[in-house]
Amino acid sequence: MRFKILFITCLAALWFLPGCAWFQEKDVKSAQELAFDGMEEYQRGNYKRAIENFEKLRDWYPFDKFAILGELKIADAHYQLRQYDEAVIAYQEFENLHPLNEAIPYVIYQIGRCYYDQISTVDRDQSAARKALETFDRLQKQFPENQYSKQAEEHIHTCIKKLAGHEFYVGKFYFKKKHYKAALKRFKSVIHDYPDVGVHKQAIEYLARCEIALEDSK
Repeated sequence: MRFKILFITCLAALWFLPGCAWFQEKDVKSAQELAFDGMEEYQRGNYKRAIENFEKLRDWYPFDKFAILGELKIADAHYQLRQYDEAVIAYQEFENLHPLNEAIPYVIYQIGRCYYDQISTVDRDQSAARKALETFDRLQKQFPENQYSKQAEEHIHTCIKKLAGHEFYVGKFYFKKKHYKAALKRFKSVIHDYPDVGVHKQAIEYLARCEIALEDSK
């Protein structure tokens, strides 16, 4: 019995011994080492491993200068993996934590890209195009002279084209079903809400046909 008590006491002492190698983590890296390893994995395209390193960097050294890099590269790695929801959350967290950081224009641009890269054909829901457009508009309002605002120009045009195309597509669908009031509303939206991106002429023609059909049905 005495031997058992002595053994338990010794074991407890070893557990709380600060320098005991049994219970210390063997590979505790510095913030700089984790940042270097994360960047190396990222550049090699090993984005999941990069995230692991950057998350350790963020969690173990939250106040280190390299932690900001880790937070940003976690978002970038999720974006590269096409994990867009996770990327948006990570970019938004970065923006909330570091609103004055010089990388904020890039962060907003990347949030827009997360939505933009999910845009589908005009016959599908265009929520992604709408969110991308809102994000790129915010970028241009906040940082009008920034290089990322200029890069967003082409994306904005594509978003508008997709949204106008979707409205026109839905309008034609209603027109074929002889729901002329609903169709008329959609064609008016194309003309009034979106700049001319190639469907205005057709929308005007269909709008006139809707008005004629509605007049004839009276």
